[in-house]
Amino acid sequence: MADAALYASADRLFLRKRLLAFGLPAVVLTYLAYVFFAFDIAGLAERARMDNARTLLADVWSYKTHVTQDNRTGEVVVAIEGERKGTYAPGTEPDWVEMDPEGTVVELGDGHAVTFLPAGGFRYDVPGYGPVEVRVEGREVVSNLEGQLPDWVSASGTRVQIETSHARISVTRNRTELFRYFPGWELFFFTLDSPYHGHGAGEILFGDRLDPTRSNLSGAWQDFWGNEMWRHADVAWALFETVLMAFLGTFGAAFVALPLAFLSARNFAPLMAVRFAVRRVFDFLRGVDGLIWTIVLSRAFGPGPLTGALAILLTDTGTFGKLFSEALENVDGKQIEGVSSTGARPLQRYRFGVLPQITPVLISQLFYYLESNTRSATIIGAITGGGIGLLLTQAMITQKDWEEVSYYIILIVLMVMAMDSLSGWLRRKLIRGA
Repeated sequence: MADAALYASADRLFLRKRLLAFGLPAVVLTYLAYVFFAFDIAGLAERARMDNARTLLADVWSYKTHVTQDNRTGEVVVAIEGERKGTYAPGTEPDWVEMDPEGTVVELGDGHAVTFLPAGGFRYDVPGYGPVEVRVEGREVVSNLEGQLPDWVSASGTRVQIETSHARISVTRNRTELFRYFPGWELFFFTLDSPYHGHGAGEILFGDRLDPTRSNLSGAWQDFWGNEMWRHADVAWALFETVLMAFLGTFGAAFVALPLAFLSARNFAPLMAVRFAVRRVFDFLRGVDGLIWTIVLSRAFGPGPLTGALAILLTDTGTFGKLFSEALENVDGKQIEGVSSTGARPLQRYRFGVLPQITPVLISQLFYYLESNTRSATIIGAITGGGIGLLLTQAMITQKDWEEVSYYIILIVLMVMAMDSLSGWLRRKLIRGA
């Protein structure tokens, strides 16, 4: 009987293992199949546009020089990134642009040349394909393109665009525009109207004075810091606002949560009703995501960095309240009794018997959340209208300033790395004293 029961138990164990071995992969495969159809992975692959991806990547690491013709007036403007602050003054255009009333000629190299037509449109001599001519006639855009168009041409009755390895040019009824890419972030240091544009660091530091009214060093710093295209001063202030939001929200939450944590700790708050009420407040505060608090507070108080700090404060108050109360429930009662035996008052017992025990936990959690909230403040700032998040959102909305987007992302990563290093150093100093 005993042997039979033992064999039966072994058989059941064997069958359970076999079912687990075959059942778990089946469940995983079923879930992956569900994800494939529910999220329309096949449709996503069909909708992917590699040409748009290439354009985006090119915008990230390079800049565009725009040659734009107003088809109504015939005026041609050459500008970096198409901005007024990057517009070349008449007679100072790049040497690959030849301004001519009969038709501006743009030499792209390797046999590629584009001629702007005074009445609107262009003629593009594409090596290996032949001349492409696009004209504006009335309210329509017409061309000499026939038959099956190559994949680098898109054409309709209102717009024609050609994109080759040398340039991108488009025509609408109102304007003809050519984009030519160059590596780097042009005008990052000085705009075209600065006397220091085009001069190297050696000339500025050791050369003759370039601006009669200012020394080279102070003038170069003023023009760099006040750069109207890259707005370095505004970016620095935005980074400060982001860190300030994280700092005020994190430390404000710690100051609010610590006294409330005593009311939710079992060994410090004997009344169960008080503990229950305070813990439910903590659950509510951390249960509502910080982004939701941001939206609610923006509606109540309006946009601004202080609203973002309040959103972080509310969310972290719930989190810190739970963490601090758990730390308080695990303190050593003997140390408190030792302080009490000296005749210490209640506040003194907390100061010398409780806080020294939980301080390492408090400091560790506090600085960890400060680093984490620095990242969160970027997203919150995009909603509340403050910090580097606002500048990042504005640059993304334009759909053209992707080199600025990459600049802001690099600064955000460096800011988070700096906060991580600083918080780690402070933790070691405050906890271990080394």
